[in-house]
Amino acid sequence: MLSASSGPVVGILVGSDSDRERMQDAVDELSTRGIPHEFEVRSAHRDPLAVAEYAASARERGLRVLICGAGLAAALPGVVAAHTDLPVIGVPLRSSKSVLDGLDALLSIVQMPPGVPVACVGVDNAKNAAVLAARILSASESTATIS
Repeated sequence: MLSASSGPVVGILVGSDSDRERMQDAVDELSTRGIPHEFEVRSAHRDPLAVAEYAASARERGLRVLICGAGLAAALPGVVAAHTDLPVIGVPLRSSKSVLDGLDALLSIVQMPPGVPVACVGVDNAKNAAVLAARILSASESTATIS
């Protein structure tokens, strides 16, 4: 079983601090389940090198699943997936600047090119991203005990 003493196993990443509130359901769900996690703000557009470094070092830092919340062009999940082999879950977020009310982010996340997989949950559905992360962790622990 996972414990906080072993460090975070899920990384939650958003491109702007203004996205924090809409990702709170993921934080709450992981906390309720006792899954150690971290929350970081790194922009794929304003600081792409920081995003690449975060993703590339995620496994060696003990992370096993990454959740990325993103609105508008929603580049963050794909950029993260391009720099890690860990599972990446994208959460499309609504934005007051969008004329498509989150549909733009949804389409950006689900249309990743072959070889750069990103799982996608519903618009503003951070809780489902955390539930999916928990299931991925559970499945990987189950297979670890079998092999």
